[in-house]
Amino acid sequence: MKTLTFVVGTGRSGSTALSQVLRLHPDVLSLNELYSCIDGPPALSRQPLTGPEFWRCLREPMPVFDAMVRSGTPLPEFLYNRHPEWRYSAETTGIPAISMMPLPHLSDDPDALLDALEPEVRSWPERPAPQQWHALFGALASRIGGREAAVERSGYSLHRVGLLHELFPEARFVHLFRDGPDCALSMSRHNGYRMISLLREIIRRSGVESASDLTDDHIKQLPDDLAPLLGPQFDPALVLDREMPVPDFGTLWSDLICEGVEYLAAVPREQVTTLSYERLLDAPRQELARLADFIGVQPFAEWLEEGDEILDGTGRRGSALRLPVRVLAELRDNCVRGERALGVVGADAGAAQGS
Repeated sequence: MKTLTFVVGTGRSGSTALSQVLRLHPDVLSLNELYSCIDGPPALSRQPLTGPEFWRCLREPMPVFDAMVRSGTPLPEFLYNRHPEWRYSAETTGIPAISMMPLPHLSDDPDALLDALEPEVRSWPERPAPQQWHALFGALASRIGGREAAVERSGYSLHRVGLLHELFPEARFVHLFRDGPDCALSMSRHNGYRMISLLREIIRRSGVESASDLTDDHIKQLPDDLAPLLGPQFDPALVLDREMPVPDFGTLWSDLICEGVEYLAAVPREQVTTLSYERLLDAPRQELARLADFIGVQPFAEWLEEGDEILDGTGRRGSALRLPVRVLAELRDNCVRGERALGVVGADAGAAQGS
């Protein structure tokens, strides 16, 4: 691959639509939610992995995703579970991690693509994990038409910027962001971000650094409305019907933005650009052309037209303005830290909201 680019953000910022646009570019390998499905060591480390070890990282189901499917709270971004005729099931076999979202984005027959990849990946020699990833990008590109630029896009990804830059120091980063109150409101209505908020609460209560540090003793000490979320199946009402104030998601948005901006500041400036969701909706062809130039591909006229059609009418702006006055005021207050980190406070933030 000539270039590798990561589109990063808080999520709920139009990144799924952007992946659909990137998928149509003839020179782009669009890797949809790859590092949402395969997160953490040994795959995301410098650890040497044999071909079979690396394949196991790609193939092993993501327990939390399968649990959400079994519990009736699948993310709208999940693709594989929508097709009962495909081979794998969260209820029986478990869905291979790379099959949940990345492979169905690339192929109408993700099972066949998985089968084709297995013998090749398993034959690879032992080498550091980043080299295995580059080999995987090449293998995928060759199977869908010899793409030249790999673009990985995961919605909830700002927290990974430091790790991704460490593992792929040559990679470019596109920070896709959206108006804070609108983004936070969207998070509050999304199964995944309700789960993220609850998992952060579990981690805070348990006094650990991450969910991977939780032990059985930690789980036993959690209240009855939180502990089941860590099991293989749970009552969907624990996520869907729980009262979760919208302003709290403004705090989550600010936390994610401030953390991510700090990580991005450590990446060489020439390897980073920003992309505003609102600007993308207002001037899609201009912004897509700028994005193509940044990732190193040509902004073909036909592709810009297709992208314009996908983005037209898909965006929602100013949705937070319909909240009750007191709720909106608290939400805006909770988004101030993130807006300051982005440099869009005051009148600029109001303009972004469409107010």
